[in-house]
Amino acid sequence: MARFGKRSKQRMLGIDPRLREVLDKLINIMDVTIIEGIRTPERQEELLKKGATKTKYSKHLEGKAVDLAPYPIDWEDRERFHYMGGMIRGIAKQLGYYVRWGGDWDSDGEIKDNNFDDLVHIEIL
Repeated sequence: MARFGKRSKQRMLGIDPRLREVLDKLINIMDVTIIEGIRTPERQEELLKKGATKTKYSKHLEGKAVDLAPYPIDWEDRERFHYMGGMIRGIAKQLGYYVRWGGDWDSDGEIKDNNFDDLVHIEIL
C-alpha cells in the first residue's frame, strides 16, 4: 500500500483538514506525491509572472488547495492525471465535500472546454 513520503507530508502541513482527509483516502487507492500546498503571497506572485497560474488570489494562500501528481511522475501521461482527478472528486463526494480540479474547472465532465489545464491542482470549496 502506498503512503505519503516525508516531503509530501511536509507540503501538506496547514492545509484544510477536509482536503487532508480526501488525500489520506486517495493514497490508499493510488500513489501520489504532493508538489505544493500552502503558498506565500510572494510565491503566488512569482508563479503569476511566470504564467504558471492565472490568479493572484489562489486557494493555495488559504490552505484550501494542493498541487499533486501520480507517482512516479510522468508529465506526458495525461490519463493518469485524469484518473487521479476523477478519484479525488469521487472521494470528496462520498465524504460530502465539493472539490474543484484543474482538469475540469467547471466540473461539467467535459475536459476539452478548459482554457487553462492545471491537472495537478485540486481545491476544496
